[in-house]
Amino acid sequence: METSWLDFEKPIVELEQKIRDLREFADREGLEFGEAIHKLEVKAERLRREVYSNLTPWQRVQLARHPRRPYFLDYLDVLFTDFTELHGDRCFGDDAAIVGGPARFEGRPVMVLGQQKGRNTREKMARNFGMPHPEGYRKALRLMRLAEKFGMPLITFVDTPGAYPGIGAEERGQSEAIARNLREMAGLRVPILVLVIGEGGSGGALAIAVGDRILMLENSVYSVITAEGCAAILWKDQAKAPDAAAAMKVTAQDILNFGIIDGIVPEPSGGAHRDPAAVTQALRDEIRRFLTEHASLPVDQLLDARLAKFLRIGVYAETA
Repeated sequence: METSWLDFEKPIVELEQKIRDLREFADREGLEFGEAIHKLEVKAERLRREVYSNLTPWQRVQLARHPRRPYFLDYLDVLFTDFTELHGDRCFGDDAAIVGGPARFEGRPVMVLGQQKGRNTREKMARNFGMPHPEGYRKALRLMRLAEKFGMPLITFVDTPGAYPGIGAEERGQSEAIARNLREMAGLRVPILVLVIGEGGSGGALAIAVGDRILMLENSVYSVITAEGCAAILWKDQAKAPDAAAAMKVTAQDILNFGIIDGIVPEPSGGAHRDPAAVTQALRDEIRRFLTEHASLPVDQLLDARLAKFLRIGVYAETA
């Protein structure tokens, strides 16, 4: 059975369990262990600060994949109302790895879409582990065009290890579907907000991540390939994944330093799964701010700023 904690979290989890057990025992037996419990809570908080303030890039990758981390549908249910899911790409079929449709954010019509993983084995199989097929990206493009047609801002949630690399997906034009989305999003005539909430894996993430404002949750990651894939290519050894994660600079702070994203949304100590309500509120504030700032911009100004934003990425200066 899959554990709900990571290896480096084990000392924290064990201490928190000890506190719960002691509190339950005291309540059951009518005993007073208040001082002992307080000391353990102080110790636990100190341990959490020590562990989570010194995370390695690989540990951030693990947190981005945490089995209890909120997924797109968890945020969708709380942040939006009147959501109507639209299915199919009108070409081949439907792809449950990408979910989307019109909704309302605080009464305002928007188009929202995102990549969805699964919690249990059945859900993971149904959602293809959050790895979209080309029909998923073509469905996303159909929704983007609907957003443009009806003048609705587009909000995307990125959380995928990457696009599905199977033979069938390649036969149905995976690379073309991703490339077309990149081109179309660059010129989409509505405001686009991109939120990286977990894994931002390769072209699979980029295909819904061309936006006017791109934000990452603090413990999310963004990379051209998974750490395991990079390690297998460079060192022929997936055990080198921690080294690959460090070398690729995959963390939110790294990506912000490169100028690829516009900001970082803070998470509670230990990750989004420890206080989903706080993270949801932080995302709500960011969505509200984005809509306020971008909704009234002239379309030509919006597109010029979007183009300039992406042209700045990768600019460097040579020194003697």
